[in-house]
Amino acid sequence: MNKENKLSPSLPSGFEDRWGKKLVLKKQLLNVIEKNFIKFGAEPLETPSFEVSENIGSFLAEDDANPMSDVFSFKDGDKSITLRYDLSSPLARFVAQNNQELPSIYKRYAIQNVFRNEKPGNGRYREFLQADFDIIGNTNPAQSNAELCNLISTTLLECGLKKDQFIINVSNRKIVQGLIDELNISSEKQLKVIRAIDKLDKPGFGLSGVEALLKKERKDSSGAITKGADLNDDQVKQILDFLKIKDLKELKDKLTNPLSQEGIKELEDVFEILGFGKYKDQVQTNFTIVRGLAYYDGFIVETNLNFEVKNNKGKPVDIGSICSGGAYAKLISRFKGVDIPGTGISFGVDRLLFALMQLEQIKVKEQKPVLICVMDQKYLKNYYEILDQLKTNNINAEIFLDTKKNLGKQLTYANKRELELAIICGENEFNENTVTIKNLKGVKGENNQTISRENLINEIKKLI
Repeated sequence: MNKENKLSPSLPSGFEDRWGKKLVLKKQLLNVIEKNFIKFGAEPLETPSFEVSENIGSFLAEDDANPMSDVFSFKDGDKSITLRYDLSSPLARFVAQNNQELPSIYKRYAIQNVFRNEKPGNGRYREFLQADFDIIGNTNPAQSNAELCNLISTTLLECGLKKDQFIINVSNRKIVQGLIDELNISSEKQLKVIRAIDKLDKPGFGLSGVEALLKKERKDSSGAITKGADLNDDQVKQILDFLKIKDLKELKDKLTNPLSQEGIKELEDVFEILGFGKYKDQVQTNFTIVRGLAYYDGFIVETNLNFEVKNNKGKPVDIGSICSGGAYAKLISRFKGVDIPGTGISFGVDRLLFALMQLEQIKVKEQKPVLICVMDQKYLKNYYEILDQLKTNNINAEIFLDTKKNLGKQLTYANKRELELAIICGENEFNENTVTIKNLKGVKGENNQTISRENLINEIKKLI
């Protein structure tokens, strides 16, 4: 092949290979997350990567002229199909399709990849793993939503975080929706207003950035212009004043419209239920979170980390929420014609992984094998007997697969793989029924021990 025709071993932007310690830690996180989902009563669900485009809907894009711009869609005969961008829309389709077979309160969890055609960076990917827990059915909303908060706390603590390293922010979309209705903001502008508010804590925004998006337009540092909601000055002022309120009691006094009061009462009920458990202190109100997805209509939650996260260049970055979600009633009614309430959360596993890789407090359990070195091909059958003995006793092990390599090359292989132990058996060991264990992480000169063959398993288990 000519040099100019050689393929470039590269990935498209926003996609990532994961291997080594990073992948091992990811599997550890998934094990903890799934165990907690099951502990809280959920059943597993797996849906296809593709959904019919009209069924999955368009809840991401901010460009009204191109509502499917943030997803990957393809023609499939006379239909359009879309790679799922979250796990909630497929859940709504599944519940509508199988409602008669499901219990009146359906708890499901799903752990699958999702795909978004958006700008990557700082823990954001175009393909990433989400772990979702949802409760569908007519429940006491305070109980269901408090359960979500307790699940988030339990899971993150068991993943290895400390209590002061994350905070769960909660609010209710009814609060801001009541204000929007009171200000007579037209229906076609409402989603723009909600998405503008949702950007308050994003880098480069703040109150001034939100104000620009509530008005005619916002120009960012690159010169790009985002069309705003085009509200009048009084509407903008009242929304900005609302965003400055931090206390639930103050909010209750300021917003007197019935819908906002309903949302405030629902939040109070959640905190009452949280008081029955041990994680209430992990949860705080934050009325500036509204969740940009249009299908949320009540309780909403975002979980943020309280420690510094850096990008690959060592620069501190804001990676956003690592677990978020909320309540929805209209998502399933698109199919059924009746409202079936639901509420749920989604862990951004890859974003959480990106952050946790920077903490030394999380121990990665790699479970690497013991290497059985091949000193002489004539003893190959004996090496396989040792291999079988180790595996029978649940010890990960492998034989070096090239009988022509000398011991130095075999140990170089072990060191490159960061293995901890090697077993060395030559003619002397086999004649004396002994085995030499080399501790590859030990102090040079003190890292070899020769023991009787019958003590091999006990000594190995002491070292791994």
